[in-house]
Amino acid sequence: MISRASLKEFLIKKEAEYNQPDFIKDDPISVPHLFTKQQDIEIAGFFASIFAWGNRTTIINKTRELMQLMDMAPHQFILESSPQKLQQLSSFKHRTFNTTDLLYFIEFLHQHYHSHKSLEEAFTKGMNKNDETVEFALRGFYDYFFSLEDVPNRTRKHIATPARGSTCKRLNMYLRWMVRRDKKGVDFGIWKKISPSQLIIPMDLHVARVAKNFDLLQRTQTDWLAALELTKWLRELDPKDPARFDFALFALGVIEKF
Repeated sequence: MISRASLKEFLIKKEAEYNQPDFIKDDPISVPHLFTKQQDIEIAGFFASIFAWGNRTTIINKTRELMQLMDMAPHQFILESSPQKLQQLSSFKHRTFNTTDLLYFIEFLHQHYHSHKSLEEAFTKGMNKNDETVEFALRGFYDYFFSLEDVPNRTRKHIATPARGSTCKRLNMYLRWMVRRDKKGVDFGIWKKISPSQLIIPMDLHVARVAKNFDLLQRTQTDWLAALELTKWLRELDPKDPARFDFALFALGVIEKF
């Protein structure tokens, strides 16, 4: 079995290899990188993460398509949304995410941004700055997101919550994008009320497989408890920034097919 020191050295090497600007173009994070205004980055990143299952090229193309339907100014489009403007979105669909889902997302964002400057406020409603992880941030976000009247029942499947045992992979990825701060140029680090130390590793079947190959994960189910277990181990490698190793684990699982 590989020693902990050797494994740390290996994961740091892989993180450095993939956590660089060249990574951006082939990843869904490329879509929010099209923007400079914070709210546009938040909205583009939110949709890119929500759409992030399946082929990465398709995810990028569909998110870019949505941004183009929003006139490449998503914050302004959402603030000024009217029945006429919303007609521009009537044909949009991505896998099981359809117009009904999209219109609810727009309505939530419309109401939120009329009261708050940043989407960060939506994730910090349920958490305390001293929380060990973002679990309560994710729970609170789910409750807040679906607090509007007449929520389409079908739309609930598009937002995960630890309360249902989900790994919350896509939302944890989104939080990584918004929260992590380094000088590599990939993650944005524009949110300050959540600490990188609180982030949970975005776990899917690929990351779980790599983690099990390295004997970092004992839990058989790929669920919230598994994400906590792996993050706890990664926190031993870097207590201040465990999610940095997402670059290594993701690349080993998806790109290198480890």
